[in-house]
Amino acid sequence: MTRKPSSKPTAAELAILTVLWQSGPKPVRDVNEQLQAHNNATGYTTTLKLLQLMHGKGLVIRDESERAHIYAAAMPKSQVEHLMLGDLVSRLFGGSSQRLVLQALGQTPPASRVELEEIRAMLNQMEQNL
Repeated sequence: MTRKPSSKPTAAELAILTVLWQSGPKPVRDVNEQLQAHNNATGYTTTLKLLQLMHGKGLVIRDESERAHIYAAAMPKSQVEHLMLGDLVSRLFGGSSQRLVLQALGQTPPASRVELEEIRAMLNQMEQNL
């Protein structure tokens, strides 16, 4: 049974989750090698400790049936994005999704034509569902 995470992932924990989302369940050594391949100079013991902490937080699950424990993300990426975005909107934008969107669209570089078309399509779909 997957439990709800007790806290939001840190930047280092997100790097580990990204490895697990992209590659699937892995032992610590493989996670550490992939982190190093992406220029993340994390030592094996640091990766192990982070995974242990993440397990305690409910961010990863651990299969202990093999000698080398296998870790996997406890939630899909979309669920973590939703969780973190909700927290960001609440804390930084006072709960206003509109302020978040306007701020995001006004950034440099601006949204591309393709991105704007996808946003319009999403807004049209949302309006139809009202």
